[in-house]
Amino acid sequence: MEEELLPVPQHVSLILDGNGRWAKQKNMPRTYGHMMGAKRVEPIIKAADKLGIRYLSMYAFSTENWKRPQEEVSALMKLLAKYMKICLKLSMQENMRTIILGDKEGLPETLKKEALRLEEETKNNTGMTILICINYGSRDEMLRAMKKMMADLQREGKDASTINEELFSSYLDTAGIPDPDLMIRTSGEQRLSNYLMWQMAYAEFYFTPVPWPEFTEEDLAEAVMAYRTRNRRYGKV
Repeated sequence: MEEELLPVPQHVSLILDGNGRWAKQKNMPRTYGHMMGAKRVEPIIKAADKLGIRYLSMYAFSTENWKRPQEEVSALMKLLAKYMKICLKLSMQENMRTIILGDKEGLPETLKKEALRLEEETKNNTGMTILICINYGSRDEMLRAMKKMMADLQREGKDASTINEELFSSYLDTAGIPDPDLMIRTSGEQRLSNYLMWQMAYAEFYFTPVPWPEFTEEDLAEAVMAYRTRNRRYGKV
């Protein structure tokens, strides 16, 4: 008998990998790969919305990416600032809420300003939620959360015995957002790269050799169907 399919994942997480290598294969600079990769974001967001996905998170720039060549980092910051404006227009057209995950204080002022504006102007939208991770690292997120949580406990005169998973989760950048059901990483690498490690404790992983600039709506649908055929046990038999 054919097994019953899982429902469409509520939250899909994307690691947008392979831009630089894709560009190199075409004898183009890495920045060209990032530019072309950025053009894939809008169609994939719209495709995810049509599939019924309610939350889509994307790893755009990690805390470790600052170690890349300065020219590439500067180009990425300008590209991301420009994309914040494009994302605002898309979010308002499609009634989408957009949230920026990561340490905004470490961003260039222009990008920080655009990120805060994007969050503020879309906060009351009731459709799909887009989460863009910029200057984000899971270890950094957990350290920031722990420091704020411990400061609050000390101020309230409480001790560590009051800490549980629910309390700690409420201090993470994703507070109030359901954990990812499915993580998709493009371009063939098979690792998390310090991405939503707490939140993806029970996510299903899907790795594809397709580089992000070539990742299509059909590739997304294929990943979602692969997820739907799996058996999620959460540690149970």
